[in-house]
Amino acid sequence: MSSVPPIAFSAKARRTAEQPISYLIAVAKANPQLISFAAGLVDPLTLPTEETLAIAQRILSDKDRARDALQYGTTVGYKPLRDAIVRHLEQLEGKPAAAMSISADNVVLTTGSQQALYILADILLDPGDIVIIESPSYFVYAGALSSFGARIIGVPMDRDGMAVEELDKLLHRLESHGELPRVKAIYCQSYFQNPTGLTLSLPRRPRLVEIARKYSRQHRILIIEDAAYRELLYDGEALPSIKSFDPTNSMVASCYTFDKPFAAGIKTGYAVLPPDVAREFTEQKGNHDFGSSHLCQQIAYEALADGSYSRHLTELHDAYRAKRDVMLAAMEKYMPAHPQVQWTTASGGLYVWLSLPLAVNTSRNGGMFDRALGEGVMYVPGEYCFQPDEHGHVPQNHMRLCYAVTPIEQIETGIERLASIVRRALVPAEPARAAQDSLTL
Repeated sequence: MSSVPPIAFSAKARRTAEQPISYLIAVAKANPQLISFAAGLVDPLTLPTEETLAIAQRILSDKDRARDALQYGTTVGYKPLRDAIVRHLEQLEGKPAAAMSISADNVVLTTGSQQALYILADILLDPGDIVIIESPSYFVYAGALSSFGARIIGVPMDRDGMAVEELDKLLHRLESHGELPRVKAIYCQSYFQNPTGLTLSLPRRPRLVEIARKYSRQHRILIIEDAAYRELLYDGEALPSIKSFDPTNSMVASCYTFDKPFAAGIKTGYAVLPPDVAREFTEQKGNHDFGSSHLCQQIAYEALADGSYSRHLTELHDAYRAKRDVMLAAMEKYMPAHPQVQWTTASGGLYVWLSLPLAVNTSRNGGMFDRALGEGVMYVPGEYCFQPDEHGHVPQNHMRLCYAVTPIEQIETGIERLASIVRRALVPAEPARAAQDSLTL
């Protein structure tokens, strides 16, 4: 019997690597006693089960509406929800949609914000095109960009988010080398960034739009604003979006989700797009699914309309704020006092970013990760969140810590275990260095 030859997979399939989070989730599931600060999932105890049950009963108890909800919808999405989203954005921005040249025609409903990000890459990128992202950044989207054959270039961050003046310098260098025509997009998480929890400061938002417009010579360089965590603000000032500084609605595509602020299981997101981008986006989405779940879109609409969305957000803020505060207090209590042991203190989102001396290797194969597992605690190695620099270097001295899923009573214990491992890994004689990598805390 002759052997069966291998499948000839596409170049895109061959460029697609397994996402690290798949391994991390599998490890956590295999060991229920593990205190996991890894997966950025939502707290199951906060999920709006009663509210969603009441909404589903309201939809499905009316036969005519139930038939409509259980039928296919449209590719662009449920019109009442798109109208409600425009009103919701007006409340968030504190200005009328017309001031941003936005209407329901610019809103496309998606299967979570991840699909919106993916389709934007699909309609923008050819192999070899350049996408500029923060460094560090959301490694799942970086993986998706790599599958399209994109060349990903990182821009440093500091406590005010993406260093936009460094972005300006990078674009100038690319232009001087004749590579500006390949730059298609700038990807920026504008609120409580994954993995650092940091937010792009208010002065940098209009400046980012100005820079993208400045270098849009032969074609527009689209800013992809990932605002998935926007409504997870626990204290501090609510900032306007990057898109609010794009009054002609031409430079920014903003991606949102109902998953993080309401219920992950409805997998409903939306993109707010320039008109020409919306047309191409919708056509490409038709090739994906010709419409996300119509029932889930109606659930999201009802949640906005009956006030359960805003009520749930208040409860969610209280729960996540308490978890964040426990984690930060534990970091202060247990982490060794060392000038190069630093962490972020975000005013929202789900993450704390821990930076260690350069000599401390937090990578998947660096030893510390396995020691942490052996002592019953898990983190995301920060190496996953960086792109190699021009020398091929990737920082290996960071951890991403997520407090969302971990039971609040386990957070202090987990940080105490992690701090003990960090303390043993420190090299006392290592000299201080002013710039230990691309993220300056």
